[in-house]
Amino acid sequence: MTAAPRGRGGLADEVCRRIADEIALGLLAPGTRLDEVTLAGRFAVSRTPVREALKQLATMGLVVYRRNRGALVASMTPAELDQMFEAIGELEAACARHAALRLTEPERQRLGELHAQGRLAMQAGDVERYAAVNLELHAAIIAGCHNPALIELTNGLRERVASFRRTQFRHIERIAESYAEHTAIVEAILARDVVTAYREMRSHLLAARNATSRVAPQWATPQSK
Repeated sequence: MTAAPRGRGGLADEVCRRIADEIALGLLAPGTRLDEVTLAGRFAVSRTPVREALKQLATMGLVVYRRNRGALVASMTPAELDQMFEAIGELEAACARHAALRLTEPERQRLGELHAQGRLAMQAGDVERYAAVNLELHAAIIAGCHNPALIELTNGLRERVASFRRTQFRHIERIAESYAEHTAIVEAILARDVVTAYREMRSHLLAARNATSRVAPQWATPQSK
């Protein structure tokens, strides 16, 4: 069966993800000019999805526009990345704490199912599948806090660090580590243990931050090198 052609929005999303991953991996250094024509040629697309992708990246804080220079990779230091992960760690930890008390029964079942899917992906060594389930599991916990204001804040910052969180799984051993951390989080939430749920989620996000340095050493802070 022939796959359906990708729409313009799908192309822009794909280009956005690929550029974001290159930034997270350190392949595109801060200050690098992002030329639409060059990128369109690299990714075999027209300039339109590239232009849309760059706008998405600007919203995420990964790209900035400068007069007479166009789009550039935004400046970011390891310390600033530390701060973003520290903030998202606190926000997702708060979501986990509230989810421990507020998840509905169907939501609790769904969380358990997602964790089981993560185990299967880990055992199969399926990096792409594990990364996808990882996103779903975190989204389920965030939604499960049932606090619209907290959800909006968390998802906004989560988008900014998404590429750094995604690239951590390029080290295959990180999947097993991540799954073990998920186990502690999910068990605490299902046991309605708010203290442990908060602590384990916060620890999990800090571990994800450290994993980015293993993939791209230039993101390591001096004390972690």
